[in-house]
Amino acid sequence: MIRDFPTGNTPALRASAQAWLDGNQPAPPVARPAATVMIVRDRADGSGGSAVEVFMLRRVASMAFAPSTMVFPGGGVDARDGAELPWAGPPVLLWQARLGSDDDSTRMLVVAAVREVFEECGVLFASESPSGPLVDVSTAEWTEVRRGLVARELSLNDVLRRHGLVLRTDLLRAEAHWVTPVFEPRRFDTRFFVALMPAGRDIDGATSEADHSGWFDPATVLADAEAGQAVLLPPTVVCLEHLTRAESALDFFDEQPVIRKIMPELAITGGKRSRHAGRHEAVR
Repeated sequence: MIRDFPTGNTPALRASAQAWLDGNQPAPPVARPAATVMIVRDRADGSGGSAVEVFMLRRVASMAFAPSTMVFPGGGVDARDGAELPWAGPPVLLWQARLGSDDDSTRMLVVAAVREVFEECGVLFASESPSGPLVDVSTAEWTEVRRGLVARELSLNDVLRRHGLVLRTDLLRAEAHWVTPVFEPRRFDTRFFVALMPAGRDIDGATSEADHSGWFDPATVLADAEAGQAVLLPPTVVCLEHLTRAESALDFFDEQPVIRKIMPELAITGGKRSRHAGRHEAVR
């Protein structure tokens, strides 16, 4: 399957593409493993648009990668994320099959997804028992823990063990696998996850990496991007399109989409404009 993603409404992406075409880029860097999470819930207002909404952040304009871009919470893995830790939900072997990754990488990706949601949104998918309520992280103590994780002074493994908690991987599912194209000076090998917004918990988007956050109708975000009023990267476009077809947040979470590794390539169209052409590749 081939699909074009015009770069015209994504200034930073277009600049990287043009620099590549002009021969001003060094050898492509290795793509860093990363995880990002679509946190979803049912829309309660009954208005038009999609049945489900998703939590998104707009990255600050000063960010080196994807500035002023609407994204889901996420970020790169921490090497410490690969250590064994208290784990609830599907075993690592099943996650390996879904993610197409080895044991250590699987742990790092799943743990990174949970850690990044806590760091950027203030929701921690962990509890005292495999099926118990999520830990309440609204206290001053947990605010300090969150700060320590952001500063990489703490690892999530240490935090869970210190507080007698287990990682709730049953509250996540795998959605997609995208790799940043070679013409970008910063590249990520990113697994996309889905999580239901936990009942009785607050989400805040309080991260220095974003200047705006909140719950968004995916159809509206896509329309804004088409009109040049929002900036989206191709993986986000595809994930939002998938979400617009969901009848409820639970239905969306229960889906098990086929996951293929996708790495966009730069192509020149008939209009001589730089474009992304998404090429599906089998994960081997």
